Amino acid sequence: MKKTVLKVCAAVMIASAFVGCSKKNGTNNSAGGEKVKLELYYYKQENDEGLKNIVKKFESENPNISIDMLIIPNDADAQMSARAEQGDLPDILQMQSYSRVTEYASKGYLKDLSKEDCMKNVLPSSLPAGSYNGKQYALPMDYAGIGIIYNKEIFKSVGIDAPETFEDLADVCDALKEAGYVPFAGLLKENWSVGHFITLVHTALLSEKGIEPASFIDSMNKGKASYGDIDTDKLFKIMDFYKNNMNKNASEMGGNEQQQSFAKGEAAMMVQGLWSYIDAKKFNANLDAGFVPFPVFEDASKNKFYADVDSTFGISSQSSPEKQAAAVKFLNWLSSDEGKALWVSEYKLTHSFRDGEFSSLGTPYADLMNSVAEKGSYCWAFSQYPSEVFEDACKNGAQKYMMNKANSSDVIKGIDERWALVAGNK
Repeated sequence: MKKTVLKVCAAVMIASAFVGCSKKNGTNNSAGGEKVKLELYYYKQENDEGLKNIVKKFESENPNISIDMLIIPNDADAQMSARAEQGDLPDILQMQSYSRVTEYASKGYLKDLSKEDCMKNVLPSSLPAGSYNGKQYALPMDYAGIGIIYNKEIFKSVGIDAPETFEDLADVCDALKEAGYVPFAGLLKENWSVGHFITLVHTALLSEKGIEPASFIDSMNKGKASYGDIDTDKLFKIMDFYKNNMNKNASEMGGNEQQQSFAKGEAAMMVQGLWSYIDAKKFNANLDAGFVPFPVFEDASKNKFYADVDSTFGISSQSSPEKQAAAVKFLNWLSSDEGKALWVSEYKLTHSFRDGEFSSLGTPYADLMNSVAEKGSYCWAFSQYPSEVFEDACKNGAQKYMMNKANSSDVIKGIDERWALVAGNK
């Protein structure tokens, strides 16, 4: 599961354009007139019912447009790439921010959305997540953070506060274990979560050396850097600490098992994005949780959330003009006041548009937004890595390390070699 990782545009009168279109172009005759049928692909499964409700609302207001929804939650890149090569991409594509957008835009798979109305509502800081060569090819949708989700009731009962430094975190884990709790709900059966973890800690450690993620990624692409150009001892010390404070059967735990362990009070914390808080609430509706950055440093001011645009919506350039117009209309609607409100109330995630109201989402979301406002955040550098590097080397390397199937040198070497191969430096 790659949480791995939704959008709006200019209203267009399209009903007359659908006359005489073929079934392949998504139209069919009905008593109510011609209808265009779109296919929307998405991978973020944490609240797919919420997304379906949003789509139903749009369809009710736009009866000449219907949207078939296709979910492929776990590493669907190969399937989408195969469809792209066949000229059969879904009309609306949910994509991981940055690298996936760049990949598809560079291959000509995406419609240029730069001049569409939906882009006018996006926060300026979020625009790079959906851009390529100075143009906007995807609408930034959900803004997400990764950190420590903690059970406030357990923390209160044990008499501990949320950690602000790495030393604090070590003390918290000791106190929790003494009280009979597992500190961190494990998740090692799947590689995506620990893949996020290693790259995000790496990003923080780059800042310790004054290296910007974009500069580092550029140097890696040019073959002038190594993934080990940080304090690797600290990186793997933190990896070891995380592993040693998980459930004993963490290697058998996937996302559902992690969320259940946390929700039922067996584990007091989980290192996750807030999408997992939503899932955990399904197992315990009364869960009272807080959200803090994972503390890498002893200086609390340097411990920031890893927060950025998670997913984007793009429109396939392979779709017919009629379908593209309808898809633009959907994206425009998503960025409207109504669409933004539904994104929060139904999909239950923050969005990347101006004038957001997120109080209904609860304390963890307020914790995220307040912390980002106060201290800023570390970007999701993994979203800017070449996708093959993150998928094949970072995720797999981190998982193997955590399951004692690779050492630290193996992980660094594997990432360096894969990056060099993808970048054409080997």
